[in-house]
Amino acid sequence: MLIKRTLAALALAAIGIPAMIMGGLFYFVLIMLLLGIATWEYGQIFHTAGYNASTPLLVGGVVLLAALRGYFPDLAPAALTLLILTAMTWHLFDYEKGRDLAATDFAITVAGIVYLGWIGAYLIDIRNLPDGLWWLALVLPAAWLADTAAYFVGSRFGKHQFSPRLSPKKTWEGYWGGVIFGTIGTAGLAVLWHSLGGPEVTWWQGAGLGAKRQAGVKDSSNIIPGHGGVLDRIDSWLWAGALGYLIIIWFLL
Repeated sequence: MLIKRTLAALALAAIGIPAMIMGGLFYFVLIMLLLGIATWEYGQIFHTAGYNASTPLLVGGVVLLAALRGYFPDLAPAALTLLILTAMTWHLFDYEKGRDLAATDFAITVAGIVYLGWIGAYLIDIRNLPDGLWWLALVLPAAWLADTAAYFVGSRFGKHQFSPRLSPKKTWEGYWGGVIFGTIGTAGLAVLWHSLGGPEVTWWQGAGLGAKRQAGVKDSSNIIPGHGGVLDRIDSWLWAGALGYLIIIWFLL
């Protein structure tokens, strides 16, 4: 398992790091691809549970909303409104055809569009900031460091389940390991990046970014060996991107 995780992580890094550095269209296409796959996995999770979230609306809506949020933000609210109304119409037709759970299906569809589309767009927003590459190189590693530490600490010392129903493999020991090492690691990165010409961020501000999140869900698929699905990987990125962006624009710029 560890070998699979390591090889998969190296493969993802070989694609993701050049995209982060280049930015522009390359980075945009990669984020759209990841969000699209993650959204498809999201829909499949609920289909397995017996719900009929609209896959075309989910995937198309997330990609459209994230793209507009990242590059045409003035159009994003109107797009979100139209997507919600379209989803409502879609599921009303399902109800008329005898689908008693159509209202729940509608809620799942809209939740997916908002979570993966609106929140996912923060990964683009950070890269579009002044010194965006440096900010991205601080925010995303905060999530990676925390996730990696949580995995190793939890595997070695984990005894007390963190969320038995949502994620039975995660433990409180792993959670705190992720918080502690993510905080320390991001504090070190803040100092390192500043020394190399990045934005002026103190170690304690970096530590605050590193401590901002720890979250996880069950495997959404097996598309990434040793890691589960794309949704499993970028779930923590979504939290890091949204909270990191807000912290940056409110307190660091």
